[in-house]
Amino acid sequence: MEHVRALVIKFAVTGIVLYSILGIFYTATAGDIFIITLLVTGVAYLLGDLFILPRFGNLTASIADFGLAFAAVWILSAFFIGTDVAVVNAALFSALFIAAAEVIFHMYMQNRVLDDEPDYEEANRQTTARLQTEFAEENEGQDIIELKDGKTEEKKDE
Repeated sequence: MEHVRALVIKFAVTGIVLYSILGIFYTATAGDIFIITLLVTGVAYLLGDLFILPRFGNLTASIADFGLAFAAVWILSAFFIGTDVAVVNAALFSALFIAAAEVIFHMYMQNRVLDDEPDYEEANRQTTARLQTEFAEENEGQDIIELKDGKTEEKKDE
């Protein structure tokens, strides 16, 4: 259920950004914006949020989301809207705003969505930490006691 909620939030944020830039400045239709939003959200959620974010962290996932959003919006906008040079500007500004929102969205993902899954590495780390072994070297001189008259006597274990 948390993944559905996260997808809805990501879809809404991406849709608002794309509608604000493509719909107002480039007169894209609502259907075109919906399809672009759906594709960008799906690919970015799978790659950026479920694959890159848990493994590499927020900064790397945000940079990857910027690149992914830029390329996807550029290609899809050129396909749906037209091959005008200004589409590159739309893709750049859209990717900047989407990446800025992704920083906050990644914090939500780490705290609410990805935390529910069990962390097997952490569980293994805790069990192996309890099974530690201590190593030491034997010193033969420790078992010998010198007496005052110069004789040596071996220490007996009691």
